[in-house]
Amino acid sequence: MTKYEIMFIVKATMEEDKIKKISEDLQKLLKTKTSKVIEFKEMGRKKLAYPIKKEVSGYYYVMTVEADKESIHEFDRKVSINENVLRHLIIKVEGE
Repeated sequence: MTKYEIMFIVKATMEEDKIKKISEDLQKLLKTKTSKVIEFKEMGRKKLAYPIKKEVSGYYYVMTVEADKESIHEFDRKVSINENVLRHLIIKVEGE
């Protein structure tokens, strides 16, 4: 399995419990037989450098996972269609 670092930003204009549920649902996508979440960090609410979809702030999350390519593609697909996620970034960790 390959190690990845995933960062995503959730809309800050929603209620706290909905924001927490979205982050938990995204973790569940990667807690399968073929992948696992090694570390999950909530970075908190931060001001965006520029407005995204008319939002000026968002909740930042970073997680480190070990997963196969298919799990990462499925995560990327589901996050891309989720309207409450403003941005996401998946980076393959090299040399570990």
